[in-house]
Amino acid sequence: MPENTAGTRPTITPVRVVIALCLIAPFVAMLWVDSYAKVDPTFIGIPFFYWYQMLWVFVSTGLTMIAYTLWQRDQRARKGGASA
Repeated sequence: MPENTAGTRPTITPVRVVIALCLIAPFVAMLWVDSYAKVDPTFIGIPFFYWYQMLWVFVSTGLTMIAYTLWQRDQRARKGGASA
């Protein structure tokens, strides 16, 4: 494993941890089926099992957008560029 020299920044940063959490959260939520394998509460007549999964489509989109934005900022900061 390469050593971290005084002039370089660590590979794992708090921003990268947040990015990872944003990308992992939807997978964990959908793989934990016992948390949403039920009928109640219904939303406009749609059982919880279905509307919860559809809600995660939108939540996942938002989290992916946040992760992408944070990644772009992280890359610009690493390159030392100040342009937006």
